[in-house]
Amino acid sequence: MAPQRFHEQFEQIQRSMPDVPLAMGPDDSGEFIYEKGYVLVRDGEDARVVEDTVRAHFTADPDLVQDNVRRAGPRTNRSGITRIQVGDPGEGDRSGDRTVARALRALRATEGRAGRRLVSRNHLVGITGQVNSCPGDEPAPAPLADGTNPAPAEGGHDPDTAVGVLVIDTGLMHDYRAFPLLAHTEGDAQLQECDGQGILQQYVGHGTFIAGLVAAVAPNTDVTVRNTLNDAGAILESEFGEKLFEAVDAGGWPDILSLSAGTANGRTDGLLGVEAFMQELRGQRTLLVAAAGNNGSATPFWPAAYADQPDYQDVVLSVGALRQDGEFGACFSNHGGWVQVYAPGERLTSVLTGFDAPVPYVYQHSTYDACRYGFGYSCTCQSPPHTGVLSEQGGTTKPDQVMFEGLAHWSGTSFATPLVAGMIAAHMTAQQERDPRVARYKMLAANSGFAEVRGAHVPALRPPTWRPGSVTPPAPRS
Repeated sequence: MAPQRFHEQFEQIQRSMPDVPLAMGPDDSGEFIYEKGYVLVRDGEDARVVEDTVRAHFTADPDLVQDNVRRAGPRTNRSGITRIQVGDPGEGDRSGDRTVARALRALRATEGRAGRRLVSRNHLVGITGQVNSCPGDEPAPAPLADGTNPAPAEGGHDPDTAVGVLVIDTGLMHDYRAFPLLAHTEGDAQLQECDGQGILQQYVGHGTFIAGLVAAVAPNTDVTVRNTLNDAGAILESEFGEKLFEAVDAGGWPDILSLSAGTANGRTDGLLGVEAFMQELRGQRTLLVAAAGNNGSATPFWPAAYADQPDYQDVVLSVGALRQDGEFGACFSNHGGWVQVYAPGERLTSVLTGFDAPVPYVYQHSTYDACRYGFGYSCTCQSPPHTGVLSEQGGTTKPDQVMFEGLAHWSGTSFATPLVAGMIAAHMTAQQERDPRVARYKMLAANSGFAEVRGAHVPALRPPTWRPGSVTPPAPRS
């Protein structure tokens, strides 16, 4: 991932969460973002051990302040975790937090004796990772006359057999019901759609876009969208598990949970913040369909990477993205053995907003002269060309502004994920299969589609109504 891209995204997230000082990790590598000054632990005995160990370690080190070490979260909660303050979150810069790093090191020997992890950074979980977020063409206006891509599949809606799909995302636009495809969609409203100048905020419409993709592929669905990710598409790990529980408590455990968010954490054993939720999920019949992330990396990305864990292989399906022609992996898509299936994820078309009146959007990111990952096709890093707000700091160039009339093109594993969720839901309807986990295996077993992703031959799911686009070399820059 390009360092410029990471720093731009970091600035946008920090502005959306001004009261939560954030740092890059590890060591300014741009693999993830985390909260400064705090660590995350399981509540109960683990929290006591961590707090005592860190305080003793800091007391013995003249460069550290043990008075800062204190419990900062509830002693018990359903997500089973709590925060412990280990330093002043206002100290230092975005390149890291030495007190957090020293606290983690202080627990290494204790964790070794316990044979399990006791402590972690409090990671920022966000739309396909937040480090790279959605690719560089997010989003572009699409003509209403051209319709959605995938186009709406044939079939009706039966309230007695409709498959329940829960989307954890940014919420729904106020006028989403103006689009007939979303007649059987409900949920939370997007909290802030526009700023004082009437300009759409970052990731506004993301949840509505995803609901439209599910409904297009699987008309016999009841889609519920929650606005869990309202801070520029992000939430702290310490809050994420509790919010997931709240979402299923509000409407019951769905057949399919579509999640286009997550984070890397530099580890292979998951996230402490969702551990309790994942354990409860195992005992349900819900299938979690999760995005593999947009960092162009093979590093495990959570929760999607739970799909590769023995205890969760039946519970989680991880989804990567194919490029516009559907034959190869998109340049931005995460990859590796932990990604189980790929689906189209480049320049899909769905409903965004603006049915009441055209809505302006100022692009937030720059377009690059070349693919950030070394790919040779006209990828989303380079198209469409526009001037980004964040990349022009200190300059005089006016950012590009475009107008939306309802539909948009958007790219990312964010959108490959609901395509797969929709295909599983459609399979459940066609085969009268009520168990989504069984339907997932039957559909994949019957699937004859494959693609090539970084030299690997991988399973690929392509919705019947999806229209592939041509892939060409990038146009010469003037």
